[in-house]
Amino acid sequence: MRKTYSIFLTVLLLPAIAVAAPQTSMNSPRAQQMMRMLEQRFDAADTNHDGKLTLAEAQAGMPRVAQHFADIDTNHQGYITLDQIKAFMASRAGG
Repeated sequence: MRKTYSIFLTVLLLPAIAVAAPQTSMNSPRAQQMMRMLEQRFDAADTNHDGKLTLAEAQAGMPRVAQHFADIDTNHQGYITLDQIKAFMASRAGG
C-alpha cells in the first residue's frame, strides 16, 4: 500500500514541482528521487523494453497513466513514451 501511495504521489506531484518551483529545485534530492521512481515504474511497465508503453502495458503497470492514455498519445501511434508522460504531467500542472 505504501509503495502504491508513493507512486501515486510521484505521478501527481512531479509536474507541480517542475512548474511551481524554481528550476534548481528539480535538482533537489526529493525531485530526483521522484523522477527515478517514475522512470523505474515506466521501465517495469515496459515489459518488452522498447522504450514505449502500449495501452496493455500501461494498464498492467501504470493504471493511472492508462486512464489518460489517449490524451498522452497525442500522435495516435498506439504507444506512449516516458517523455510523453512527462510532457502530459507538466501540461496538466500548468493548466
